[in-house]
Amino acid sequence: MPGSTAKRSTALMGLAAILFSATVLSATGAAAGQTQTVVELFTSQGCSSCPPANANLIKVMDRPGVLALSFNVTYWDYLGWKDTFGKEEFTQRQVRYEPSLGRSGPFTPQVVVNGRADAVGARPGEIEQLIASGGHADGPSLSLAGGTVSIGAGPVPGDKADVWLVRYGKGVVEVPVARGENTGRTLPHANVVHSLTRLGSWTGDATALPLPATTGGLSTAVLVQVPGGGPILAAATN
Repeated sequence: MPGSTAKRSTALMGLAAILFSATVLSATGAAAGQTQTVVELFTSQGCSSCPPANANLIKVMDRPGVLALSFNVTYWDYLGWKDTFGKEEFTQRQVRYEPSLGRSGPFTPQVVVNGRADAVGARPGEIEQLIASGGHADGPSLSLAGGTVSIGAGPVPGDKADVWLVRYGKGVVEVPVARGENTGRTLPHANVVHSLTRLGSWTGDATALPLPATTGGLSTAVLVQVPGGGPILAAATN
């Protein structure tokens, strides 16, 4: 029947439109998960100079295309307050950055953008200026879906890059400090990192690595980075 044929044609056209829209939305979502600028703040609750930098990181944490992360270090714990988020692996991450950034040793606060440029980050607008001048991650495509980290093919500096898994608490958390240089203050922290794990390597070929399931309501980021505190080539969040 002509009427039935027309109805089938209309239905097929509608189904094609739905599938096309779903494909576009999926691609858009994947692109949205791609992060171009990684802003790392190395901070400590035992450092009296850190609260202004913490506040400045909060100002950029929701900016599109920016992944802001707080790494709390441990080397100020001796002043009388043990940082509640501090971990030695975060301190070591900062230490690895210092030679390539032209620094003689770690200090707080310190903001590092894409592993390429740094600043103290405590002055108004300082982090924004660093983001504007710090370049962008321009490495392989990177996506997190279905329990898999998918890295596209592309040129890699040297022989390989590290693939880092970052688990962090998205948002702002307030921490009251009872001892040390910040006694009596309540310090805000943005996107606090809770764990840092090396998942494997990327050697320039298309690569898929298993993505461990998250726990405790933490958010996930994956960084592809030149070893030894080098530039971040790509970053994505879930």
